[in-house]
Amino acid sequence: MPSSDNDRLKLIIESILFVADEPVEIAAFARISGHNEGAVLDAVDAIAADFQGRGLRIQRAAGAVQMVTAPEAAPFVEQFLGVDEDHRISHAALETLAIIAYKQPVGRTTIEAIRGVNCDRALATLRARGLVTEVGRASAAGRPYLYGTTFRFLEHFGLEKPEDLPPLPKVIEEHAPFSPFSLLPCP
Repeated sequence: MPSSDNDRLKLIIESILFVADEPVEIAAFARISGHNEGAVLDAVDAIAADFQGRGLRIQRAAGAVQMVTAPEAAPFVEQFLGVDEDHRISHAALETLAIIAYKQPVGRTTIEAIRGVNCDRALATLRARGLVTEVGRASAAGRPYLYGTTFRFLEHFGLEKPEDLPPLPKVIEEHAPFSPFSLLPCP
């Protein structure tokens, strides 16, 4: 039995995350538990800290939370589940993914300006793998789609939240054209 209101809130959140098939909105936890979103976020942070060094992780993005297995256990979980998926991503798709990850939300024309080539195929591949998604529309003429990363992206690269990406080297930010290789963590 939980010894405090915070322990009870953690119990509720952890239980819901365990059975949820999709990321759960922070607002949904607040509504279900009767707590405010700040208390829910504090409880999520506490659960994430409790999970460090264990087989589970908490992923957070865009006001939602998801429970996932630890990335270092992925080969064993895949073997247990009989998953035989090709995890390789082409260089073009990896470049496009890195641009989206660091510049999100970002439009196709910006991606193409940075890469210097058409990115339609790379975007289609990344969308098919569930690594990027349309997150909105730009206010520019034609209202082009803006792209951002997904929870699947976080899972693939073993990140808890988009802010866990390594910082861009200063030389890339200030002087050189954007070069995404070696920026994303190895899956």
